[in-house]
Amino acid sequence: MALEKWNIDVIHSTVGFTVRHLMVSKVHGQFTKWKGTFAFDENNVASSHVEAEIEVASVDTRDAQRDGHLRTGDFFEAEKFPHITFKSTSVSGEKGHFKVAGDLTLRGVTKPVVLDVEYAGRAKHPQAGERVGFSAQTSINRKDFGVTFNLVLEAGGVAISEKVDIQLDVQGSLAT
Repeated sequence: MALEKWNIDVIHSTVGFTVRHLMVSKVHGQFTKWKGTFAFDENNVASSHVEAEIEVASVDTRDAQRDGHLRTGDFFEAEKFPHITFKSTSVSGEKGHFKVAGDLTLRGVTKPVVLDVEYAGRAKHPQAGERVGFSAQTSINRKDFGVTFNLVLEAGGVAISEKVDIQLDVQGSLAT
């Protein structure tokens, strides 16, 4: 295979996150509006690359009040910073499992991150043509991106962990 260009099929893909809440449970969320493209060569993953843009205001944790708070300056500051972006800088590893290093920009702060990626394979959709699938994950420290809001708990500790786990499930459609 040669390097092929793909569009992320956001209908069949998710961008999710998990944050420990009150240090006893986890809150799960996702972004419902985003887009991206990538180029992928399963025989030479190092030549591959990806770019994505997420609409911050589309955050959804299944709680409208919490989602509204996440859009404020305490967290994402969606009006001032309406997008989260990712642009890869390198891809390394083998065909089935590899690492995508890149620049993540959140709240106007750009930091390097590394995604651990599993290639799920390739299939032909009966009506929509060639598809490929990937799962990826990484963790970031939200304070590195200027997201510092927290509450100290009466019994000690804090309400929200600094660590944010990010999960991606991506299906790509061959670009024409």
